[in-house]
Amino acid sequence: MRRLDHNKAPLFEAMKAYHKKNVVPFDVPGHKHGKGIPELVEYFGSAMLELDVNSMKDLDNLSNPIGVIRDAEELAADAYYADHGFFLVNGTTAGVQAMVMSVCEPGDKIILPRNAHKSAVTSLILSGAIPVYIQPEVNEELGIAMGVSLESVEKAIARHPDAKAIFLIHPTYYGAISDVKSIVKTAHKYGMTVLVDAAHGAHLNFHGELPDDAIALGADMCAVSTHKTGGSLTQSSLLLLREGIVDAKAVKTTLNLTQTTSASYLLMSSIDVARKLLVTKGEEMLAEVLRLSRWAREEINKIDGCYAFGKELVGTPGVFDFDETKLGINVRNLGLTGLEVYDILRDEYNIQTELGDLYNVLAIVSLGDTQESLGALVAAMKDIAVKYRKNEEIKLTKGILKNPDIIVSPRDAYYSEKRVVPLEEAVGEISGESIMAYPPGIPIVTPGEKITREMVEYIKLLKKEESLLQGTEDPYAEHIKVLGVGGIR
Repeated sequence: MRRLDHNKAPLFEAMKAYHKKNVVPFDVPGHKHGKGIPELVEYFGSAMLELDVNSMKDLDNLSNPIGVIRDAEELAADAYYADHGFFLVNGTTAGVQAMVMSVCEPGDKIILPRNAHKSAVTSLILSGAIPVYIQPEVNEELGIAMGVSLESVEKAIARHPDAKAIFLIHPTYYGAISDVKSIVKTAHKYGMTVLVDAAHGAHLNFHGELPDDAIALGADMCAVSTHKTGGSLTQSSLLLLREGIVDAKAVKTTLNLTQTTSASYLLMSSIDVARKLLVTKGEEMLAEVLRLSRWAREEINKIDGCYAFGKELVGTPGVFDFDETKLGINVRNLGLTGLEVYDILRDEYNIQTELGDLYNVLAIVSLGDTQESLGALVAAMKDIAVKYRKNEEIKLTKGILKNPDIIVSPRDAYYSEKRVVPLEEAVGEISGESIMAYPPGIPIVTPGEKITREMVEYIKLLKKEESLLQGTEDPYAEHIKVLGVGGIR
């Protein structure tokens, strides 16, 4: 049961009170309430620029909150039934890094699924932790990774009982939910901390027909992208924790190592207002989100060649539960890749989906969606099935790679001397950088791993399909840094 009055938004209310004062600014930012950048004022409106302000007594300070930011963070923690909450203005990436750095020292082991976001890899470099990868379950027909099984976690713990932490994803990008409660119980029996990347789960705690939130399931720390499905502005997130294993003061200190000292009040106040909305109106709004997503799924499944997967996956490997607000559409039986459909929807129908992969396109259904917006997507998919269908089958390839051999730690690889080689010649080398398709930002190869022919062929396939690749210094991923001296200069 929540303890606090969630009809309040203390930081946002303090900002409005400050705005009414019409203060003459001689602090930063230098645009001075927008007067120095009139083009933005003209387009975005004066209030936004007038509220793009710096830390001050009236508005508190994110690095050491003792006023309205502290009050807003306490409300956020209460909203998620956590003991402590921290506002993040560097996205959930900052939260993931802080979680791992707070728990793991250099050389400590952490158990995590290989389909973790790139922020998990950067946290390994920053902390010096050693990854123990567990293979996520794979749905071969859909060509996507799901959650991890309790059995795979138990096996990893048996092999590495000295691991400090277990890192989970809740939910996955496509909506799969692992048995977090059972995994937490097992991990705690061995004294391991459970860290959760809940970037796509900000909404879970606010409707009874959605899967349970990670903190409610017993996780020790959880990083939540309120901007993804909770309604706040892009780049704003929360770090939540339960008392017990984790020291909240140590987490705060760790956050201050990497998070900006010039936190955006626009971002922070949007978290405050989004939390208020989720607690006071979330049940009603998410009921409509579920109705829309279910209706769209049902309509799309009437289209020959399309499969919008959902709750029927529960009980299959790696799917303990499913988040229905993730509307994944398998399109390979149209003779099209998800990447092609992603482009067609954007270029021909003015519809921006979250991502396309080799076989699927993913739409996120959230608080701002309407019958009109979902209707446009359904109509577009019906049209695409007629106009763009190809008389060829998209053959399933090995899209989910097996866990790689880790030769050196990500941190050691990052700081090692490197050389640049053509991607084709990198097989057998130890990678000095990451390569990933973004979105979703799951690395194909990370620093310290042995590069395989399978990795190279998969990267070439993504390049052929014009997927957006990131991670390498070479923007086109024609070359990759590997460990050792010499090579291309």
